[in-house]
Amino acid sequence: MNSNSSQYPLATAKVSDPFAKSVLAWFEQYGRKHLPWQQNKTLYKVWLSEVMLQQTQVATVIPYFARFTERFPTVTDLANGSIDEVLHLWTGLGYYARARNLHKAAQQIRDEFGGEFPTTFDDVLALSGVGRSTAGAILSSVLDAPHPILDGNVKRVLSRYFAVEGWAGEKAVENQLWQLSESVTPTEQVADFNQAMMDLGAMICTRSKPKCLLCPLQEHCQTNTMQAWDKFPAKKPKKTLPERQAYFLILKNGSKVLLQKREAKGIWGGLFAFPQFGSLEELKRSDLVGNLQISQQLTTFRHTFSHFHLDITPILVDLNVQKIAKILPLVAEENAGNYLSTVSSEADYWYDFSQHNEIGLATPVKRILDELAFSVTNKN
Repeated sequence: MNSNSSQYPLATAKVSDPFAKSVLAWFEQYGRKHLPWQQNKTLYKVWLSEVMLQQTQVATVIPYFARFTERFPTVTDLANGSIDEVLHLWTGLGYYARARNLHKAAQQIRDEFGGEFPTTFDDVLALSGVGRSTAGAILSSVLDAPHPILDGNVKRVLSRYFAVEGWAGEKAVENQLWQLSESVTPTEQVADFNQAMMDLGAMICTRSKPKCLLCPLQEHCQTNTMQAWDKFPAKKPKKTLPERQAYFLILKNGSKVLLQKREAKGIWGGLFAFPQFGSLEELKRSDLVGNLQISQQLTTFRHTFSHFHLDITPILVDLNVQKIAKILPLVAEENAGNYLSTVSSEADYWYDFSQHNEIGLATPVKRILDELAFSVTNKN
């Protein structure tokens, strides 16, 4: 089986080389070997775990992984599931593009590989949302293929051991780290070595207060010798994030509130959120509000993205306390139900606190719903 790619170099070290030998000896005694995705290992489970672990801690991922594999035990099950259900199971993990790519990649595997997870590097790399490090981690973990990896933990270990100058997000620095990863990764026992490197970064060579005295690489680690671990890797250059305002309309009818599905592209793509407006005046002028009266302006809170801060003010409009017959020129039964039928669209979803809702929710929306849930369920 050829899992190689002409595009990227393979591992070049020997297991007897001092670096690999020290790392593997440490892993045998201290490495993590009982994580859920390490049991009855499959390409599908390792892929799922690798995607979930991007930007996310192991402890957070474990319950999500369990729910995902229970609902979608195979890649074909995932491909055949709805994107709404996938996003629902992902709610709370953040970085939702990962979930959308996961679903798209599962459909690629179903349609192009008959539901069998590909085993060559190029085929895995071609899957939606999969980069070089993820592809290497999957194939090395399950097939022991000689691919180096370079996730955040590995970057930190290598940056400190070799005292690599510069921020790891810069292309030149990343290229240097890839070359170092290729040079220290052995051509055998790759699964254990790559897992060991990730474990070292997560357990020993941590961002703050690393446990250098427990590190198997301490003797030849350049930053340990210089007592300068806090200088490596260099921090991302700081920049002031712009601030934006958003007003969320909470249109409430009994135990239900109105949510709308956002377009697939953009922030919170494919997720359900409250109708959003750039200003209070824009919200008041919207067809959804019309002549209805605002019931309450809730406390503003901040949600931070990687590139801006969003200050969110929830605005509650309770249809059950409106004198709709006097406000709206409705025919027949002048009640909330009639009003709702005039403003609903295909993108709308009435989130019912008394029911189980299997939809993907934007993180600040889930926060608001959780805060509303107690008062709504106790009043109805």
